[in-house]
Amino acid sequence: MRCAEKLYPVLRDALKRRLDVVANVALRTSDPAAHLESLKDAAAALDACVALLPADADPMIRHYLERQSYLKALAWLEGHGEPTAQGSLAPQDGI
Repeated sequence: MRCAEKLYPVLRDALKRRLDVVANVALRTSDPAAHLESLKDAAAALDACVALLPADADPMIRHYLERQSYLKALAWLEGHGEPTAQGSLAPQDGI
């Protein structure tokens, strides 16, 4: 197993956490300050994971993360498909 592959589950979890915070409309509406703090924390955790990516990380995941294409990065890590125009994940053929 390449070194980068050991980090992928942690990276996947950090991506999910950040996307979940962004999608939390209830918190954003009820307590914008708490939502902002949660977003800062999730973004910092994700940035820390990205900074740990070793040189052998797949160029595609690096590309998605550098461009903050987080849905595409998550889809790549999960191997389930590409994001649709609406942002949800569409399954690949044969899955």
